[in-house]
Amino acid sequence: MLTVVLLFGGRSSEHTISCATAGGVLSAIDRDKYTVIPVGITLEGAFTLQPDDADRFRLNPDDMPMVDDNGTRIVWPTSTASRELRVEDADGTTRSLGDVDVVFPILHGPYGEDGTVQGLIELLGLPYVGNGVLASALGMDKHYTKTALQAAGVSVAPWVTVSPADWSRDNARWRSRAASLGLPVFVKPARAGSSVGVTKVTAAEDLDAALDIAWAEDRTALIESAVVGREIECGVLSGRDGGPTRVSVPGEIVIAGDGFYDFEAKYLDDSAATLVCPADLGDGELHEMQRTAARAFEAIGGAGLARVDFFFTGTEFVVNELNTMPGFTPISMFPKCWAASGMSYPELIDELIALGLEAVR
Repeated sequence: MLTVVLLFGGRSSEHTISCATAGGVLSAIDRDKYTVIPVGITLEGAFTLQPDDADRFRLNPDDMPMVDDNGTRIVWPTSTASRELRVEDADGTTRSLGDVDVVFPILHGPYGEDGTVQGLIELLGLPYVGNGVLASALGMDKHYTKTALQAAGVSVAPWVTVSPADWSRDNARWRSRAASLGLPVFVKPARAGSSVGVTKVTAAEDLDAALDIAWAEDRTALIESAVVGREIECGVLSGRDGGPTRVSVPGEIVIAGDGFYDFEAKYLDDSAATLVCPADLGDGELHEMQRTAARAFEAIGGAGLARVDFFFTGTEFVVNELNTMPGFTPISMFPKCWAASGMSYPELIDELIALGLEAVR
């Protein structure tokens, strides 16, 4: 049996979604193959030993799950010569949790999905699931993701990136640059996910308020042209044993009314959007989507997994975002796309763990 540390929660505004992802993995992981150690990071950054209880962390729009500080503290291996994980219990006693085979970090947002935790795990010399430090950092920052994809010849929506200091110091110039994008635009934090801090702006006078919302999440914000097209997503996995990158069949997000796929539509309101998988694409369109997704993944040095989000205009696949640790609840698009491609949720967990053990960091 392999011992897997499931690492979740974290300091970001996506803490609850990470916990819900943990609930999904805890409910589906094969207990005949894996011993699971659930390690929850509190909002304050404490690494705690959590109950191995899927129901406790199940997605519930009325009561979103969180990591409670129960007084325990995880003690990581003290050098790369050891893989022993220990825990200090609330009464001050320390006990061994055994040797770790692989860490499965299912953290979303800053201080988890951005290369910081990946760097910590690499310093410890432990194998882990998912993207490395560079790909995680690139994928977390929308500005640098777009820059890397554009350099690789992948289409992205036009954008400008601005900080509060920029906006204040040379306001007329930045307003002019924003105006050149037309309306509507989307204003987004450079480093956040799950559509946290995202606003659709349809009138110029609403731009300042939208920027303030984005800057509350990150020190820079993107102002991005709206692309008219179908919202198509797909899952990506690294190839095994040096093989080619694998891309799932597509899924499509169909929005009710004239809204967009914001945090509420994703997790709290079942009526706001419908996830259709597989999406209806012709053979040539499917080939082009999969080719573009693989190219985008490889452009950031991706490893393990990602979800690539597109706007399909009818003639072109424009990458909206590349998510290096996508939502992984049973209702999320990433596992849905792989299920439609013939890989069940438990099989997908197996595959990700195998890729993590195989990865050369």
